[in-house]
Amino acid sequence: MLKVNDLARNAGVSVHIVRYYTRVGLIRPVRRSVNGYKQFEQADIKRLLFIRRARGLGFTLTDIAEIMRMSRSRQTPCPMVREIMQRRFRETTGELEQILALKHRIAHALEQWRSLPDSVPTGDEICRLIEGMEECDPPFATTIPVRRKFPPSMRS
Repeated sequence: MLKVNDLARNAGVSVHIVRYYTRVGLIRPVRRSVNGYKQFEQADIKRLLFIRRARGLGFTLTDIAEIMRMSRSRQTPCPMVREIMQRRFRETTGELEQILALKHRIAHALEQWRSLPDSVPTGDEICRLIEGMEECDPPFATTIPVRRKFPPSMRS
């Protein structure tokens, strides 16, 4: 049996991560000792390493919880894992394209502004540098897709 500190050290994560994953149900202590310490199994080290690997591939905690649930019920999560990764690849490619387009617009603006003098705003003017730029084509999306947060139903 392992205490939280031992589990964290063996899995290479912080104690806070172990406590958080316990709170949201990704790992579960086997029992509490007489003094109230949560105790975990050796298998929880493997679960934490799996979670780290999956997070490193871009899976959300919700995705990971579903993968682990399917595995516990002896269902293959592999088709779902492939589908999620294909979707994340498309999303990430779109986000990267937006970021690269922004980088290009920033570089273009810096090049144009290099030779322009500073000016004090007059009348309705706010900043001549920005106002002097042509419209961004295509307009940059105001938001980049955000990964879903862990649902409240899985936090208890």
